[in-house]
Order: sequence, then structure tokens, then C-alpha cells
Amino acid sequence: MTDLSRIGDRENLKPRKGDEPHWQRLRSGSYLGFRPSKRGGRGNWFARSYDAEKCRYQRKALGDYGSFVGHEIFGQARRDAEKFFEIVESGGFAVEKPVTVADACRAYSKAKPASIGILKRTVYSDPIGSVKLDKLRRYHLNSWRQRLEETPALITRNKGGERRTRPRAASTVNRDMVPLRAALAQVMLPGTPNTDAAWQEALKPHKGADKRRNLYLDRDERKRLLACCEADSEPFVRALCILPLRPGVLSFLTVADFDKRTRSLTIGKDKNGYPRQIGVPHSAADFLGQQVTGKLPSALIFCRPGGVAWNKDSWKGPIKEALRKAKLPEAAAAYTLRHSVITDLIRARLPVLTVAQISGTSVAMIEKHYGHLVRDDAERALASLAL
Repeated sequence: MTDLSRIGDRENLKPRKGDEPHWQRLRSGSYLGFRPSKRGGRGNWFARSYDAEKCRYQRKALGDYGSFVGHEIFGQARRDAEKFFEIVESGGFAVEKPVTVADACRAYSKAKPASIGILKRTVYSDPIGSVKLDKLRRYHLNSWRQRLEETPALITRNKGGERRTRPRAASTVNRDMVPLRAALAQVMLPGTPNTDAAWQEALKPHKGADKRRNLYLDRDERKRLLACCEADSEPFVRALCILPLRPGVLSFLTVADFDKRTRSLTIGKDKNGYPRQIGVPHSAADFLGQQVTGKLPSALIFCRPGGVAWNKDSWKGPIKEALRKAKLPEAAAAYTLRHSVITDLIRARLPVLTVAQISGTSVAMIEKHYGHLVRDDAERALASLAL
């Protein structure tokens, strides 16, 4: 068996008939080759890999590695051959393997674009981003987590206004760790528990931080809120009061997403990344019909003056002001309205699976945050059967 890593053996190789290289099998279907020079030069290296789709071998010349000496030659030739093998095995496309933590996060965010904002704030601008994956240890992530927990959370991000912050809550830390933990899990195996290689242990969420949503506005309170909204924000807030959708989802809905004939609404951009279609009741369909009248298909259904989309910095102020005028809890927010609608749906005994589907969440999350309502209904049903 040819061993091209041994310098002496390689120097004793003779040119073959037809200039065929001497091949060393690196793995099944993949070979590194060396062709000695007939004129006493350095010789040339080659890579050969079996292409399963084309049912034949692909071959590439690697060069003579004139700038390398000794064992460096074989090492570099093998690395270049491995890159060629990956290209052949991937159908002719180069597969870039993530090298640093930031590389892994960028690869993850391509499939989960909703994570880009968090990763920009917590990873790309932090020293953890430049740490190489093969050098990543638990203490790196412990230090990153400590920096994250010590960073105040912004209450407002208005560039021209007062910068207001608050201590970062444990539930916020849990949410901020999710994208990094998921990105690393795609490229790294869990380390041995209780060792510094156990990177995953540093990213365990705080227990009990994501407490059940308790703040709820009933229908009368939501009507009072709407009565106190300004004219330009009232349609957007009304939609939050009658549809169990995330505020960010509503802000991206276009006229083309609503079909008047079937009373269906297509949700193309949501947290889970998958489009879905939901049916809306007649009252909501009439309201949406009013909002889309006279608009182009590409226009936003809900927008600020000038056609600008709503975002969390622009809807926060109007909702807070309306809450103050209506003398409702100041701790309420846009998500409180979503929670209130979901609560009403569950109390109306709509199946949990249906609620999960139309609100764009999972049954597990519904049971986690609203399971007490389901249990209350079950207890009442069982009580009615008492003899």
C-alpha cells in the first residue's frame, strides 16, 4: 500500500506509464495522488474522488507545493484534497464549514432570519464571536453569559429620545441565549458533562423565569383602550384586539394576503418561519375589508402615516398613551392584547390545537402558558357529571 506521507518512500517512487500518479486511499472513494517528475523536479499532487451522481471519478491537479518543505507538503496536499472531496460529494458546490462562533450563528440565521437581531446584539459585537469552534469551552460561554446578564435591557430605542434601560430580566436572558444555543447545537456535539468541554452547560436557561402570563384585558377593557387610541394607530391596535397574532406579523401583512371571498388571511412571516393560512370570522373580515379598500395588492394593510410599517418602537408609545388615558394597567403592552385574545379563545372552548395553529405557536406553549384555563374547563365538565 502506498504511503505518500513518508518522505523517503515518496522520493523513491518511479514515474508510471501514461503519467498515472501513485494513489493513496484516504477513505472509500477518495484518493490523494503523487506523480514523480521525470526530470528530477518536485513532482505534482492530485486528488481523485468518486462522484456517485455521475457514476465516475472526478480528478483535480493540486500542484507541486513549491513553497512547502518536508512533512508540510503532504499535510497541505491532504487538506486541499479533502476540500475537493467535499465539493464532489456536495454535487459540485463548495461547502463552507463554520470556523468561529460567529460563522456558526450566521449559518443558523440563514434558516432563522428572526434571530438576526438578537445575534447582532449579543454575539457579533461580543468577543465570543471570534472564538474558534474547536477551541470553544464552557468558560468562554460562562463569560459571555455574565456579560449578557450584566447588560441593561433597553426600554426604548428611539435614537433621538432619552435612552432608558432596566436590569435584564432572567426571562430576557433565556430568550437571548436561544439563537446561540441552537446555532452551536447544529455544528457541535454536547461536551462531556461536568468538564470544561461541556459548552452546553453554560447556556442552560434560568428555571422558572418564563412565568405564566397573568396580565389580561377583557373585552370591555379592550374597547376602552380602542376609544382612547389616536386615529392613525387605532386600526393596528384594533387588529391586535381581535386577532391572536404577533404584532410583528400584523405589521408585515399586505393587501394580497387577505382574500375577501374566502375570509382567509395568509401569514407569510412569523416566528416559526413557515407560512400558514387562517380563516377569520365575519366581523374581522369586514374590518380587514375596510382596511384594504382602495389599496394596491403590495400595500401594507396596517401602516403609519406615509405608508411606513409599524415596528415595536413605533407602536409602543401610542399603546402606552392609550393605556394611560383609559386608566388601564401601565404594564400592559402589544403582546398583552395577543395574550388576551388567546385567553378568550380558550375560554370559548376552542380546541387547543386550533388555537395553536391560528396564533402561530405550538400546543406545548399553549399548554405551558394557558394550561390552567384548559384544566379549569375540564374540572367544570367533570363537575357537571357528578351524581
